[in-house]
Amino acid sequence: MPDHIADRSALRGDCARCFGLCCVALPFTASADFAVDKPAGKPCRNLADDHRCGIHAELRPRGFTGCTVYDCFGAGQQVSQVTFGGQDWRTGSREDARQMFDVFPVVRQLHELLWYLTEALGLPAARPVHADLRAALDRTERLARQTPAELAGLDVAAHRRETNVLLLRAGELARAGIPGKKKDRRGADLMGARLRGANLRGACLRGAYLIAADLTGADLRGADLTGADLRAADLTDADLTDAIFLTQPQLNAARGNAGTRLPDTVTRPAHWAG
Repeated sequence: MPDHIADRSALRGDCARCFGLCCVALPFTASADFAVDKPAGKPCRNLADDHRCGIHAELRPRGFTGCTVYDCFGAGQQVSQVTFGGQDWRTGSREDARQMFDVFPVVRQLHELLWYLTEALGLPAARPVHADLRAALDRTERLARQTPAELAGLDVAAHRRETNVLLLRAGELARAGIPGKKKDRRGADLMGARLRGANLRGACLRGAYLIAADLTGADLRGADLTGADLRAADLTDADLTDAIFLTQPQLNAARGNAGTRLPDTVTRPAHWAG
């Protein structure tokens, strides 16, 4: 496994090496997360000439909470510096800019898969599928390094489905060694659920809707949180130690405090209460 992937350094957003792609390529819809509508391909009104956000320190109070939650998994610098060789969309041709904006979300999905695959390879219990996971990681990295034309034509949804089979198996193996009966709430509608102090150790919560759920003091150790929607979920004093496939965007969208215990793969959001 390449070192820069193994330590995930290439899978963390580096805005200094990106041309503000998330602020241009992606559409915004006026909502609780975004103060205004913005179509795909149009620069956000807050994007400065140096590709930095002009209101970065005030995003939340000014209605752009969605921007503070988003993470590109390093796709921004990959597309800016590798796929397009440092060519700024502002100085290139209109066609190059359009292609860059089309390719960015594709690479973002591939980099998210690289994040999951890297984590799965770090799960000792998933050793029976490590060889397959490593092959999937190598293939995904090769896909992420394709030319703009190749990336634009990639069926990334099909690749995600194939890779997800392996990730699901890795999660099952990891949770199998956790003692006790484990809940299966895959894809469950748990919006606003009262789960204060709930025993969810080793639970499968893949794709579960936990929007605004009260998970105060809940035991989520070893739980599979792949794709779980944690927007406004209250993780105050919850224990997510060794939770698997938890990403930084999920955590950024939730609420928590200094007592929330987290895996080493993520960092405590700055906006959480002390």
